[in-house]
Amino acid sequence: MDTEHYYEVNLGWQQDRKGTLSSPVLDESIEVATPPEFPKGMEGIWSPEHFFVAAVSSCLMTTFLAIAEYSKLDFNKLSINAEGKLEKADGKFVMSKILLKPELRIPEHTDPKKAERVLQKSEVACLISNSITSTVTMETEIVVERAALST
Repeated sequence: MDTEHYYEVNLGWQQDRKGTLSSPVLDESIEVATPPEFPKGMEGIWSPEHFFVAAVSSCLMTTFLAIAEYSKLDFNKLSINAEGKLEKADGKFVMSKILLKPELRIPEHTDPKKAERVLQKSEVACLISNSITSTVTMETEIVVERAALST
């Protein structure tokens, strides 16, 4: 694997506080706007703040999937709720904290401690979390799913 990769994103302003994000290697474009908490912000449209939190959350997922595969961790489902805290610090707005809440559902033959270790390794190895100054914390929930008894 090469040690350098480049990702191109193009942004075109539409009107007011709204634009469209696209990439020459992706089929879909996404609207982006100032969030409604700010003057002239728009409801119902993804904001840079949403993308920031989504980048951390989706990086945790993709990193987990790679480490889980390498570790031969059997699991049924992964879902992640994430929340970012935007606040003013030293006169500037910053995304100061991100809380990740992954819920991992595992079959009863999977060791919950191993599942927790894989989640923890994934958080530590996440390249997006490692690239930002926000404090990233994680509250994991491991759910052991019992096999249904057949009659």
